[in-house]
Amino acid sequence: MPNQSHQLSRVFQALTDPTRRAVVERLGSGPAPVSELARPFKMALPSFSQHLEVLESCGLVRSRKTGRVRTYRLVPQPLTVAEQWITRQRAIWERRLDQFDRYVNQLKEQAE
Repeated sequence: MPNQSHQLSRVFQALTDPTRRAVVERLGSGPAPVSELARPFKMALPSFSQHLEVLESCGLVRSRKTGRVRTYRLVPQPLTVAEQWITRQRAIWERRLDQFDRYVNQLKEQAE
């Protein structure tokens, strides 16, 4: 469990950046070479490559080099782990809010 928690933290940390989120979204429609991924962003290629390194280090993307072209693809498993964590947190908070709602309704009934 601690290893999964560490990976989850790394995934969320990687997704805090809008450039990296945009790359993940783009890779959702299929693999792409670095040049294509970098095109929409106004930054030097070495700076953009750092974003790709962060995504690769947390396991969200994988790369393969063929000749001079490095192509990246999305690895969805870390996103599934994050989605499961968010789903558990949502269930906890919905349960708490339902309890609070019942409590407020009881107070209203008692006041009447």
